[in-house]
Amino acid sequence: MTKLLSNHFSLEEFTTSQTAAREGIDNTPDATVQRNLRTLAEALERVRTALGDKPVVISSGYRSKALNSAIGGSSTSAHMTGLAVDFIVPTFGTVLQTAKAISACGLGGDQLIYEYGRWVHLGLAAAGKTPRGQLLSIGSRKTYVTGLTDNC
Repeated sequence: MTKLLSNHFSLEEFTTSQTAAREGIDNTPDATVQRNLRTLAEALERVRTALGDKPVVISSGYRSKALNSAIGGSSTSAHMTGLAVDFIVPTFGTVLQTAKAISACGLGGDQLIYEYGRWVHLGLAAAGKTPRGQLLSIGSRKTYVTGLTDNC
């Protein structure tokens, strides 16, 4: 039975990983992470609504410490706490158009990153923390720049 975190998003969408399956890594979130994932799913519901109720396709959600390490993720990645997600909205427009539209809607968040021209990263602040409201881009130069742009 599929466990829904919100109207359109399931726990499985946030935890499925080809790398975890291939490497035999357990990517099961604990209760605290599941609460964070519920909050993240609600944020994605707001994204979906803001973009004209277009389906959001998650490419990376929760990552256990072992999975994050296996893919070379940052040691401070919000993915490990269930507060970050990478996604696309293919029926909306380009990834850059998607990121800019989300930014224009003022949905808030800790980070909104246009990554490598291939996906949007949305990170939320932990409970009790003030969101930084960062808008960043990273591309072939592998250096973060301020703003949502292809010039990186």
